[in-house]
Amino acid sequence: MLVDDDLDDQDIFRTALSEVAESVALTTANNGEDALQKLHGNTHYPDIIFLDINMPVLNGFDTLAQIKKDDSIKRIPVFIYTTSARPEDVTKAREMGAVDCVKKPSDFSELCRFIGSVLNTPLPAPQGRMA
Repeated sequence: MLVDDDLDDQDIFRTALSEVAESVALTTANNGEDALQKLHGNTHYPDIIFLDINMPVLNGFDTLAQIKKDDSIKRIPVFIYTTSARPEDVTKAREMGAVDCVKKPSDFSELCRFIGSVLNTPLPAPQGRMA
């Protein structure tokens, strides 16, 4: 799942994901509130959540806090995926339970490499996920 209010970033991420792993489905949400509604309205959870920080309605940090409080979704690995490179954002994201805080890559090939590395790194399985 990609949570990002920038529709262009969603399209680029979707294209890069299809280049790296064409069989992986991507769900998108335009802000944190939209993401939480989609997560709570599902019985099958995403394997990974990529979460932007700066979004309207419910920002990334507030969304991450809500995810980590909810027993049904708190074990889904979350990457903060943002334009921010501030060290305090990286520290805060990790302290809040994100796997990592990653600056959005500036070019398409770098984005493909990033997605490929995340998909090929063992991450904890989400609770409630069908085997």
